[in-house]
Amino acid sequence: MNPLWLTHYTATSSIGRGLDQTLSALRGLHSGLAPCRFDTVELETFVGEVTGLEEVKLPPPLAEYDCRNNRLAWLGLLQDDFQLAVRNAAEKYGRHRIGVFIGTSTSGIFQTELAYRRRNAETGALPADFNYRTTHNTYSVADFVRRCFNLAGPAAAVSSACSSSAKVFGSARRMMEAGLIDAALVGGVDSLCLTTLYGFNSLELLSSEPCRPYDAKRNGLSIGEAAAFALLEKSPQHEDDIVLLGIGESSDAYHMSSPHPEGLGAKIAMQDALHMAGLAPSDIDYINLHGTATPSNDAAEGIAVQALFGRNTACSSTKGATGHTLGAAGGMEALISALALKHGFMPAGINTRQTDPSLQLDYLLENREERPRRVLSNSFGFGGTNCSLIFGISS
Repeated sequence: MNPLWLTHYTATSSIGRGLDQTLSALRGLHSGLAPCRFDTVELETFVGEVTGLEEVKLPPPLAEYDCRNNRLAWLGLLQDDFQLAVRNAAEKYGRHRIGVFIGTSTSGIFQTELAYRRRNAETGALPADFNYRTTHNTYSVADFVRRCFNLAGPAAAVSSACSSSAKVFGSARRMMEAGLIDAALVGGVDSLCLTTLYGFNSLELLSSEPCRPYDAKRNGLSIGEAAAFALLEKSPQHEDDIVLLGIGESSDAYHMSSPHPEGLGAKIAMQDALHMAGLAPSDIDYINLHGTATPSNDAAEGIAVQALFGRNTACSSTKGATGHTLGAAGGMEALISALALKHGFMPAGINTRQTDPSLQLDYLLENREERPRRVLSNSFGFGGTNCSLIFGISS
């Protein structure tokens, strides 16, 4: 693989708007998880909610895209001068030569949930002002981002559950390798809705406390929401740009919602990422684990990591800070990995009190102030859709 460079990036979640707030929260071991007060939900669980989305206003030309998910996307795009970077890239390459690839799982389904509350009592018809195409539709957020910048290159939404916004890096790489585009805007956006909260509750996967990945007494996940974006280019624009070295994807299709018990698909994805990067397991300094804090997911990933890397590679899950942001998790954690590389630390897995003794890993309970040179980030979704990304620094 020819290296690709993250020349600009930004992240917004419950731990902060933009990179500075995100970095400060990670360094300060702060969590964005709080008791669920979202909409009408009555569940004893914690969520990573981005506050203030109700007040976010989309630009008038894009008003038809108004929904919680696209408001979160817009809020994310406003941070870290990201819009300026994309517009400069469009001038450099031409708007037809920049692709848009956005991962999401539920997209704007909350807008449909709201619309169903306003159905006609006699006919059951949805309200006339409900626009499925520009709100609920999975492609809505990719189309919204494309239209924000008047880009005209290939655009796609990837919806492969929790690996969605990791797999967009693979989609962008293939388009760039094929010579169809010169740069790509990649990322992920997923927002809170009743479908995911009650759906995960029905699977008995929600924790009644802030999630504790890899803890001996972990008992479920905490759902969060996030918007994360990166601009991928074929050459660096700054001396400290982060480089994407390898991508590994697999689909083990073991079970609709449970991972292979020995982490078979996870192991294949990590091996393929290493192979593409031309690296050995010993070359990885830190692993940002998928780490959802469910008993089976952490066990499967832990077994796969130990089989491939042994017990001495530093690792942690940052979902104790952000919650599990579902379709945005891959992008959010890719950018957390970039922050770790750029700022010279390995983030702790907060909330975890006592690591699971059956999973013999170098799991970080405190930030490690060492500069990693290469980081692997894991994202594994329902149905066995797995993706591992390897990032590095150039000097």
